[in-house]
Amino acid sequence: MASALPDTAVRTLLGVGDTSVLSLPARSGDEPPLTIPRDPAREAAQRELSKGMYHENDPSWFQRALDTFWDWVEDLFSSASTVTPGGSLGLIVVILVIVAVLGALWWRLGTPRRQPTSSAALFDDRPRSAAEHRAAAEAHAAQSHWNQAVQERMRAIVRSLEERALLDVRPGRTADEAAAEAGRSLPTHTDRLRTAARDFDDVTYGGRTATQQAYQRIAELDRDLESTKPQLASSTAGTAPNAHQGAAE
Repeated sequence: MASALPDTAVRTLLGVGDTSVLSLPARSGDEPPLTIPRDPAREAAQRELSKGMYHENDPSWFQRALDTFWDWVEDLFSSASTVTPGGSLGLIVVILVIVAVLGALWWRLGTPRRQPTSSAALFDDRPRSAAEHRAAAEAHAAQSHWNQAVQERMRAIVRSLEERALLDVRPGRTADEAAAEAGRSLPTHTDRLRTAARDFDDVTYGGRTATQQAYQRIAELDRDLESTKPQLASSTAGTAPNAHQGAAE
C-alpha cells in the first residue's frame, strides 16, 4: 500500500536537494500527486522531525524525570485512596495517625540507641583525683547537666578504686573493663557496676541523654563502694580449709 503526498509536502519533509531522493520533475496542477511507498515516507518524516529546530522548547531531562516522579506519586495516591475507607480523606487520616504514632514512640523512647563502633578510653584528659571528679560531677548536676554529671561520677568511681588499689592504674581502660575488673573484688556490686558502665557508654558514645535518676543511681553506687570492704582472693582461699576442717570435726 502506498501513501500519496503532494510534491510540496515531500520537499518539506525530505528537504530540497536531499541526495537520497531523485529530483522531482515539475508537475502541472492537473497532474496526479507524487506517490511514494509507505516506509520511505515514514523514514523521511522521522528524519525531518528529528531536527533540532523542532525540539528547542522540549523540557529538560530533569523536568521530565520530575514529571514522571509526580505522576507515579499521583498514581500511588489514587490507588491507595480507592482501597481506603473514605477515599482520599480516609487515606489522609490514616497517614496522620501513623505520623502521630511514630512521634509518640520517638518521644517515649528518645533517640534510637546506637552501639559504639569502638570502645574509647574512660579518661581522656589529665589525671585527676576521685575527689576532683566528684566535685565536677556535683557541679554539673547542680546545673542539670546530667550527661556530664554521669560521666564525671563514673570516672570518680574508677579513680577511687584505683586509689584504693582495687584496680591497677591503666591508661586506656574503658568503663566496661573497669566494671568487670572491679566486680571481682566487689562481687555484691557487680550488677550495679555494669549498669553504671552502660549508662556511661550510652551518654558518651551512644547518643543517649542521661536523666537525674541515672545520676542519682550512679552517685549512690559511688557512696556505697566507699564503705564496702573488698573481697580479696587470698581471704577467700584462706577460709576454705577452715570450713573443710570444721565440717570434718
